[in-house]
Amino acid sequence: MDYEVFILTRIREAYDASGDARHAVTEGLGRTGRLVTSAAAILMLSFLSMSTGPQTDLKILATGLGAGILIDAVVVRCLLVPALVALFGRANWWLPSSLARVLRVPAPAGAEPIGAGPAGAGPIGAGTAGAGPIGAGPTGAGAKDLVESGVR
Repeated sequence: MDYEVFILTRIREAYDASGDARHAVTEGLGRTGRLVTSAAAILMLSFLSMSTGPQTDLKILATGLGAGILIDAVVVRCLLVPALVALFGRANWWLPSSLARVLRVPAPAGAEPIGAGPAGAGPIGAGTAGAGPIGAGPTGAGAKDLVESGVR
């Protein structure tokens, strides 16, 4: 779980800087991939070394834990999470505006309110005031409006 936080934090930082989800995934994995892979390899090898012990129940437990760590590191952290972040794009970081104000979470760079397109067409909160992305105010003002007004 801790290493997933590292990955998603770096992806979020890259997304805030660029506004492009695919670039953010590439940047985030590039910065944290070696760390996460090394940690998973160390844990897997330590559990697999325990499987060489004489007790059968310890062998089964250690082999299962080693296999679980390997599956988690390869399938979940290196394939599934980055693919879903790239697929969902801006919707990954959507947060109701009232909750964003309470948590004091700033809007991502270059973000517009979801549903602010032509005729309010958007998947989440279409046509409702204040239903924009993280940090959008009650009027649905996005980061672009805030930057233009001098608020950062």
